[in-house]
Amino acid sequence: MEPTEPEERRDPAVRTGPVRARRIRLPRPRLPRTRRGQRRAVRIAVSLCVLGLLPATWVRLSTDGRVHTVADVPSAPVAMVFGAGLWRGEPSPYLAHRLDAAVELYERGKVRAIMVTGDNSRADYDEPDAMRAYLVRHGVPGRRIVSDYAGFDTWDSCTRARRLFGVDRAVLVSQGFHIRRALALCEAAGIDSHGVGVEEPRDGTWLYGGLREVLASGKAVLDVTFRPDPHFLGPREPGVADALAAP
Repeated sequence: MEPTEPEERRDPAVRTGPVRARRIRLPRPRLPRTRRGQRRAVRIAVSLCVLGLLPATWVRLSTDGRVHTVADVPSAPVAMVFGAGLWRGEPSPYLAHRLDAAVELYERGKVRAIMVTGDNSRADYDEPDAMRAYLVRHGVPGRRIVSDYAGFDTWDSCTRARRLFGVDRAVLVSQGFHIRRALALCEAAGIDSHGVGVEEPRDGTWLYGGLREVLASGKAVLDVTFRPDPHFLGPREPGVADALAAP
């Protein structure tokens, strides 16, 4: 009788059958139990809130007295309208309201040219051309409109307007929740500016814009402190000078 081969020994480290995943239990945050610990937690929370609101407070204080209506804003050579999104290739309602204010500024003789600045980073998305077309449909001559196709954010729009287009005095046009940050950044870029804060219903879009501005104010402080170059700088642009000189 032939000897049978010994059974293959199993490694005790190898488990057979289904393997159950282990649950990783994260420690639950616990509130301080003592009054001293609770007071300390409250102080920390308040300090964090104050620090978070400091940029927004600076934006507001630094722009006091420079937000107006179309009727009482001081005159300037140029109005700057910031992009605010497109709907199916047309200006969104918020952007249309900004453009309506710019049309009124032009009709009242408050400005002699309008600069539209927005995003054209994709072939299928062109804010400046949509803004230009809207202004022309509402009676602004094309020769009085200047387009900045690389206004990817407010700082880019402001610094490009000063460094590339030579704008040194302007009326800025945006919604009330954004106009103060635009004023702070354009002033930092070297543009003597006043703003028109376009009124809107206090709906969900307005509330979202207001909350977003609290966070965006932090970036504004960094932009003013470090003054970065825009995403695209490029050569000097004669568009504003040509628009102002046009008959």
